[in-house]
Amino acid sequence: MSPGMRLAGKTALITGGNSGIGRATALLFAAEGAAVTLTGRDRERGEGVRAEIERSGGKALFISCDVSVAQQCRQAVEETVRAFGRLDILFNNAGVFYPHTALDCSEEEWDRQLDINLKGTFLMSKYALPHMIAQGGGVIVNNSSGWGVVGGDAAVAYCASKGGVVLLTKAMAIDHGRQGIRVNCICPGDVETPMLPDDARQRGMKWEDYLAGAANRPMGRVGTAEEIAKSVLFLACDESSFMTGAALVVDGGGTAD
Repeated sequence: MSPGMRLAGKTALITGGNSGIGRATALLFAAEGAAVTLTGRDRERGEGVRAEIERSGGKALFISCDVSVAQQCRQAVEETVRAFGRLDILFNNAGVFYPHTALDCSEEEWDRQLDINLKGTFLMSKYALPHMIAQGGGVIVNNSSGWGVVGGDAAVAYCASKGGVVLLTKAMAIDHGRQGIRVNCICPGDVETPMLPDDARQRGMKWEDYLAGAANRPMGRVGTAEEIAKSVLFLACDESSFMTGAALVVDGGGTAD
């Protein structure tokens, strides 16, 4: 992608925008000219990202939101449209992960991962789509996972939720393509975000050992949030204008190995 203001005049809503991939994407979108709404449950961190964008001359809004709650999703969309006049891009990024097999995954942890990772993607899309349809088009990018394409160890609910995101993406792409709406998803591998050390802790592994295992892929390292944000930007801007229903794998070759 050539440098420039690829998202000038656009408005983007990013869930889970207060850290990791969401934060990196919010900063990149703002640098590319978009007005950005970011949601999350940690107000202090969210307001920090909003202030960071505004210090750089961008427009931003933070909304406290649990994407598993329909009313909060609707409110986030409506507040975005009120503040910026339109909604062009939705990045469904919010997600949670608990490492368990089917034997030791509690029903509560199963429900939480499906509610945030899959139901949250559905709910935010449900309330964003009418605005995109009314204005004649838009883009939805969903955050799945390499483990939404292939299975992973001790991640039964996470894999189920992220596999669901891939097929939800394809179904929405079919339903809304003729309304000028493109729907794609990214499938990252291990990325250096707060989720990675938290996974290591939950698995009872030393960070050094975990990182060595995570880097066991063709490119020999984990990814950065900024690298994943660039893939989201590609799917959000006109340079991917003939792409919809795609699952873009960005994992250093992990699923190819």
